[in-house]
Amino acid sequence: MDVSRLKLTIAYDGSNYAGFQWQPNDISVQQRLEEAFQKIYPSFKRVHGSSRTDTGVHARGMVAHVDVPQTRSEMNPSKLRLAINANLPEDIRVSLIQRVSSNFHARFDAKGKQYRYSIWNHPAMDPLRRTQAWHVPRKLNVSLIEDAASRFIGKHDFESFANCRSYKMKDYVRTLTRCDVQRRGSLLTIVIEGDGFLYKMCRGIAGTLIRVGEEKLKPSEITRILKSRDRRVAGMTAPAHGLVLWKVFY
Repeated sequence: MDVSRLKLTIAYDGSNYAGFQWQPNDISVQQRLEEAFQKIYPSFKRVHGSSRTDTGVHARGMVAHVDVPQTRSEMNPSKLRLAINANLPEDIRVSLIQRVSSNFHARFDAKGKQYRYSIWNHPAMDPLRRTQAWHVPRKLNVSLIEDAASRFIGKHDFESFANCRSYKMKDYVRTLTRCDVQRRGSLLTIVIEGDGFLYKMCRGIAGTLIRVGEEKLKPSEITRILKSRDRRVAGMTAPAHGLVLWKVFY
């Protein structure tokens, strides 16, 4: 059977999901997407995502690809988007569908990703951001955070900032092309771009930058922490709900 390959751009609130990737004993974003496609294409098999996001992490620009049957009555992308979204829960939306070549792969063709981590730095939490930002009530030294963030840019071994999995990875080296801080009133946003990310790496960086902002670590210590390759010497893993996969680059 001939198929058409489609590229999906997906946004979701990850609060109610065990991450993007399919889980045998819990509900994932991938599962809900596959269920929606199967209602339109009964023979549909798989949504192939560009990334795994952890439980509670959100996305605005997750990318995936799918193969759907190629028929004479094939829906155009805008109509298919309407049909898929009508079968999805309200916290998941396909924002864009594009036809791509049969050799496009959402994961293996990705050149990099941008994540954004949000912090609400005010004595009182904004209730409208309670599922989208980490509440840090203590006053932060933003200039120190900016200094520390710049020290992550470049090619480094990030083992000190990645949580352990059940196995030892061969390579913890990644290259960050951007790590900076944007401030709008009480909202701090840490923007991180790179060629790849380790398990909970962005959240480890965010937690460490907050320790710098609290003046419990000096910006100059970032280099020492990187070289130590020891997760115990860096800051905490920041909560999942502040993190958004913002964009995937191709």
